[in-house]
Amino acid sequence: MSQTAVCNRHHSVDQQLCRWLLLSLDCLPSNQLVTTPDLIAQILGIERRGVTDATDKLQKLGAIQYVGGQITVLDRPQLEQLACECYAVMRKETNRLLVHCTRQPVSARMGH
Repeated sequence: MSQTAVCNRHHSVDQQLCRWLLLSLDCLPSNQLVTTPDLIAQILGIERRGVTDATDKLQKLGAIQYVGGQITVLDRPQLEQLACECYAVMRKETNRLLVHCTRQPVSARMGH
């Protein structure tokens, strides 16, 4: 929890969104996540507009596709590069605490 607070205070909205997407997808069987900008904004503690701007940037870079409330990660390695170092720290701790999230990220399972 304290790592999230540090991340939210010191890193850009884009980096926070990448971190959150990666951590969320690490616990899912696919590279897709159904959510809304309002929910992401609440989770990250930012304004909805910040989420919209960040998702627009990630789409233009080709890292994600966001249509009808569904985010599809198209380029996970790129998303990992865009995320702050907090992702690796939080991923390690999540793996330690939650057995169901210990599987490899989708990109590793897909041979990327």
